[in-house]
Amino acid sequence: MWFRCELLSAIEEEMSLPLMCPAGCLGSQKVCSYHDILVHLNLTRDNEVYTATRPVLDHTHPTVVRMDLALYAILAVIEKTQTFTPFIWIILMWNNERVSWDPAMFCGITELSIPKEMLWKPDLLITEMTDMDNASQSPYVYITYDGNVTFEEDLKVVSTCKMDVHKFPFDTQSCNITVMSILHSVSQLRLTPSSNSSRITQFTRRVMQTQGEWEFLSLAVTNELFVLGDQNWDQIIYTISMKRRPLLHVINFLLPVLFFLCLDLSSFLISDHRGDKLGFKVTVLLAISVLLLILNEILPSMSNRTPLIATYCIVIFAMMLLSLLETVLVTHLMEKDSQQKGVPEREAVLVEDLEGKQDKAASPSSPASPASPSSPSPWKPLRSALLASPLRPQRPGGRPSRERLPSGPQVADGGPAGGDAHLWLMVLQELRELKGLALAWVRQAHGGQPGYWTRLAYRINVGFFIFYVAVALFFLTLMIKEWQS
Repeated sequence: MWFRCELLSAIEEEMSLPLMCPAGCLGSQKVCSYHDILVHLNLTRDNEVYTATRPVLDHTHPTVVRMDLALYAILAVIEKTQTFTPFIWIILMWNNERVSWDPAMFCGITELSIPKEMLWKPDLLITEMTDMDNASQSPYVYITYDGNVTFEEDLKVVSTCKMDVHKFPFDTQSCNITVMSILHSVSQLRLTPSSNSSRITQFTRRVMQTQGEWEFLSLAVTNELFVLGDQNWDQIIYTISMKRRPLLHVINFLLPVLFFLCLDLSSFLISDHRGDKLGFKVTVLLAISVLLLILNEILPSMSNRTPLIATYCIVIFAMMLLSLLETVLVTHLMEKDSQQKGVPEREAVLVEDLEGKQDKAASPSSPASPASPSSPSPWKPLRSALLASPLRPQRPGGRPSRERLPSGPQVADGGPAGGDAHLWLMVLQELRELKGLALAWVRQAHGGQPGYWTRLAYRINVGFFIFYVAVALFFLTLMIKEWQS
């Protein structure tokens, strides 16, 4: 039986045809291991033949390195520092002319993985990288029987990216990842992409894990030469295009600024005679200032073009400031007219004092002072002054209206039991008459036509409101067109 198996094996090797071996031959098949291949190749960590120099038998032959790159995730895009942090997957393939074996001699083994320190690797770097990746890297490489070496690695890249934030937050950014050799020129190492842009973009969309604020658009690949003196280096440029999702910035920034603009427009409905309008406008202006400080933390300090969002905030801030100055002017003009035609301040205080004393006299809980029936009325001097005023209301006949109040003794005739009550009724009636006279005096002083400065302030207010609304609508329309272009 053993002889028959050996004969069949010899015939199979000579004819290169697969022959069936009887069941008894299975127990005599050769057992192979990966270590046998390493021993056959004399591939060890200390063998400098495989690690010291480029893996070519003729030094005039360049080593061709094929490369693929896929984007797994967009981790961070920081406009302030102009940095871009993607998580990428890199595949490198090249041929080692010193590595080869016959799979038939090793039970059909065509590939194996070995530690990457045992073989030469191309000295490639990413030129935009600004920070080293401290994550654990793949410790192995794959080699095939014909010398092809495959190295795969996941890498977190912190790179620089020249960003154009002119249309922030409706912007589209393109960041490059440039891979090239440090020392080997094109005469020693050729670097070529293994896949085209369309294939890489489709593969990236399938394996994309997270995008966050950014939406992945495309991944383009180009192969260029880097020329320095009389030397040329191959470089592969991967351009990652992405679009920002603007919803968060619209809700947190653009809409609040627009709402503050609407509040400033609504302040024109507040009366200019009071100081509340001026305080309201100052408060809105301070709120816009806080949003500008937040914007300063987002945008870079230097940019080729002014961001549209900065123009949006500055113009609205300037419009609100101009509205505040207009309010100050209108208030000043109205106060100027009031000083020329207004009632002295002591007369307004007089009316308020009369109202307070009337409420006190009408209150049932007020303590009744023991006033003597023969004591004169405490309001007669004030009433006499109001009755003698030229602003006092006139009767149709031209004579002043004058009613005679009952004196103290006449009230006292009502009887001893109701003397105090009649006295308080007399005081209340007199207070009502004094209040009416005082209010008539103030109304007559203010009841005329508005003065010149008041009419001018009203015209300025109406004209500025129309101008304000027209400029705001025109500016917002222009900003929307610029963001959509």
